[in-house]
Amino acid sequence: MNDQSNDVDGTETRTTTRQVLVVGATRGLGLALVEEYVGRGAHVVATERTDGPSGLRTIAERHREAVEVERLDVTRPDQVAALREWLRGRTFDLLLVVAGISLAPRDAAGVDIATADFTRMMETNVLGVMRTVEGLDDLVAAEGAVAVMSSGQGSVANNTSGGFEVYRATKAALNQMVRSYAVRQSSGSRSILLLAPGWVRTDMGGPGAVLEVSESIPPLVDTVEAQRGRPGLRFLDRHGDDVPW
Repeated sequence: MNDQSNDVDGTETRTTTRQVLVVGATRGLGLALVEEYVGRGAHVVATERTDGPSGLRTIAERHREAVEVERLDVTRPDQVAALREWLRGRTFDLLLVVAGISLAPRDAAGVDIATADFTRMMETNVLGVMRTVEGLDDLVAAEGAVAVMSSGQGSVANNTSGGFEVYRATKAALNQMVRSYAVRQSSGSRSILLLAPGWVRTDMGGPGAVLEVSESIPPLVDTVEAQRGRPGLRFLDRHGDDVPW
């Protein structure tokens, strides 16, 4: 999106504001990404699953010209379609889908999770994320980026410690579906990114995580921004290094 202004000598200048759409921004990494992009001068449309007071609403109140809040539950295709219609005619430089849940203890065997919880995790972390990507990707500029929050735990090759069995499974499945999506998009010029932010101390990451949000998100955004103009799929950690599939 281009904004025009005039210098004191009457010469027209043109500045460009990054347009970013963050899905799943109520708390945790999504919220931190909104704050980071706003701090870097971007205009952000951010989504939350439910209405009500939240950290996202607080940021939006503090930065009224830079943040818009919309409602979206990624497990509701009708809401994805409604958001797409609401944003019709707008173009984003970046679509960043962060939505995800974990409903099983770290050390629980995958077969012990309740079927309803397993289904809910797969529906949210995999199907809901992909429906959101596919439903909103035509809002992204031809030279823009589509980024999805994955996890290093989604790496099959790197799973040497076990734990988080169902969460790992959802992220591995997500990675596979994004890879298939990228094949279908291979003639395009967008960057398609799977991101591994590290194990971060958030409500979902828990107090035992090794990274503070402030150690994860700024370098992760640097990595996303460094991929501008580089088409194709990459699975990257927060420092921009390739993560084994």
